[in-house]
Amino acid sequence: MGLHNLQPAEGSVNRDGKRLGRGQGSGKGGTAARGHKGAKSRSGYSKKIGFEGGQMPLQRRVPKFGFTNINRKNYKGINIEKLQELVDNKVISKEVSLDILVENGVVGKNDLVKILGNGELKSPLKITVHKFTASAKAAIEAAGGEAISL
Repeated sequence: MGLHNLQPAEGSVNRDGKRLGRGQGSGKGGTAARGHKGAKSRSGYSKKIGFEGGQMPLQRRVPKFGFTNINRKNYKGINIEKLQELVDNKVISKEVSLDILVENGVVGKNDLVKILGNGELKSPLKITVHKFTASAKAAIEAAGGEAISL
């Protein structure tokens, strides 16, 4: 034990700062460090989300129009040329499913997938995804493959 490793007992040092509103003699009496007047000085004050000091908030200044369908489904589109590219790179062979597309980073695990008809498909593939365009379905069947919707 030396002077270099002396420490005060646990809980004996109070570092909570000055107590507010405990009389003029404390140095923080009167307004209790809240200043004079205004909403922030009053009890029960809580700043509302988006409050801009009385200025018209941004979400009320920006015009709103149109209609947003809450039931909209967003499909991630994949062209058949992308599938042919995966076949050429020996990533897929005969079957294409959601799991295979997720593994190779083509789509996310929660994405809805739609196969689009852009490009040319040469290999016969059995493709199982959510949706197909008419041209994609025709191209897959023309190449000797099979298009299965989930």
